[in-house]
Amino acid sequence: MRWLTAVERLRATREPGVLVTLAAVRGHAPRDAGAKMVVSSRATWGSIGGGNLEQTAVAHARRMLEEGATAPEHLDITLSDKARTEHGRQCCGGEVGILLEPLAVTPCVAVFGMGHVGHELARILSRHDLDLHLVDSREEQVDAAAMPWLADAVARVQVHHAPLPEMVLDEVPSGTHVLVMTHDHAEDYALCDAALRCSHLGTVGLIGSSAKWSRFERRLTAEGHLPDVVARIRTPIGVPDLDGKEPATIAVAVAADLLRTFSHDRRAVDLAP
Repeated sequence: MRWLTAVERLRATREPGVLVTLAAVRGHAPRDAGAKMVVSSRATWGSIGGGNLEQTAVAHARRMLEEGATAPEHLDITLSDKARTEHGRQCCGGEVGILLEPLAVTPCVAVFGMGHVGHELARILSRHDLDLHLVDSREEQVDAAAMPWLADAVARVQVHHAPLPEMVLDEVPSGTHVLVMTHDHAEDYALCDAALRCSHLGTVGLIGSSAKWSRFERRLTAEGHLPDVVARIRTPIGVPDLDGKEPATIAVAVAADLLRTFSHDRRAVDLAP
């Protein structure tokens, strides 16, 4: 498998990895500068030259994975019979510089409800490197003609026309951040109820007033959800100090809050023991 295909596979399976590039070659080496390979915790794809060179790079990449590294690292290796390592000698006579770049798991967001706010939010989120699910029970709201800006999206977008939107919750990957903002309070409630029964989701946010949430909270508790489970739902959503009720303004506030969540998630990985 080519290294680029391996990167795509890791992204699709939401598995972290490291892209290893032979960045510089001085003297003789098994491969020319630019050779690449991809390393995961269980497999490798491609090659930067085999032998001690490659095994040293793989071991270093897997240490990065174990430590949750998020910043690229550089490694210099001398290919000399005098440079004994745990992986043996490689006496080509040259020196190489290796760049190791972490391939983090891409954030995933599912927006339920493609009304005015949903469209504005999807437009913003589509400009970021993430996996984006757009869901609505109304077919016309997720028609390609209604979202021409998806044609040059940076995000990987999956559009779902779902008469029962809560069924899509089972399809989204682990850690998906869910935003509930449909046109129908009954749909919103069904989504909240279903989301609380899922153990694989990230944050769950609900748009709406405090009166709406009070009704939902009472019903969810009556349905048997424990208070600490109900508290998983975040409402209101968006950064609190951004005024304005226009759909575009609300969308900016919600997107900013999400991006802050992604940043916190990354910092939590950086600080993990």
